[in-house]
Amino acid sequence: MYVSAFADEAADRVEDQIRVLKALGLRHLEARSIEGKNIHDLPEEQFERVAEELEKAGIEVNCFGSTLANWGTPITAPFEQTVEVAKRALKRMKRLGTRMIRIMSYAILFDNEGRPLEDQQEEERFRRLRYLTSMFLDEGVTPVHENCANYGGMSIGHTLRMLEQVPGLKLVFDTGNPPITRDYSKPYPYPMQSSWEFYQAVRPAIAYVHIKDSYWKEKTNEEVYCWPGEGKGDIRRILVDLLRTGYDGGFSLEPHMQVVYHDPSVTAPLEKRIETFLEYGKRFLDLLRDVQEEGRGAPKST
Repeated sequence: MYVSAFADEAADRVEDQIRVLKALGLRHLEARSIEGKNIHDLPEEQFERVAEELEKAGIEVNCFGSTLANWGTPITAPFEQTVEVAKRALKRMKRLGTRMIRIMSYAILFDNEGRPLEDQQEEERFRRLRYLTSMFLDEGVTPVHENCANYGGMSIGHTLRMLEQVPGLKLVFDTGNPPITRDYSKPYPYPMQSSWEFYQAVRPAIAYVHIKDSYWKEKTNEEVYCWPGEGKGDIRRILVDLLRTGYDGGFSLEPHMQVVYHDPSVTAPLEKRIETFLEYGKRFLDLLRDVQEEGRGAPKST
């Protein structure tokens, strides 16, 4: 079991990302954005410099937080473009010794009133995901699908149907996405999902976990991100169950409290980003130790 992080939420430069990881005592990075570009989109010379900096610092990239088939990519986009990015990602993963990649299942199709279309072109989604999954597995890489604002995140049922149709695909479960994501298996106006219910339904397929906490603010109709354990992400409850059932994978910090990857309008000064990230990491590490101690029968500290 290990703890990783989306250190791009703390800083843009790889040197600063390394600095915050080391300050938390972490040796793993979930590589996503570096200096404004996803790691699979960096120019070759810049990527090589990043790889050298990580190696020099003893930081392992445990997962590529790729943009493959994400919420910003329509299912109508040429599949050849996705495959080219996947090939580039694989080449770079080999260079870094990375064995896991986060993917999604393309953007949700909505009508003009903002309601999901009945026809989500499932067969085409599954066809593409089967191709990508085989492509990664053949290279010894585990593809993990995130329950985000994409087809597979529409509801528990959508994820389970996708898993049935795409053999070999695993899940990265994000604890903070369900509380701010509509459950499109329910009648309009589509209530928010439950992290605990979603987790329980997909637990056998979980290979990795993103730590985020959130809640939906009804009065202002907005998503709110908060410290781990203070929202509706059921983080403690999920941690307890994961450890009880023998989970030995990774936990990746994704605060969303000073910057939000999918919303470039949310910005903050570097030092504020770093300060918040470090506090978030310390709080989660304390929570994880607390849960581990309880599991061993140790008295809870006061």
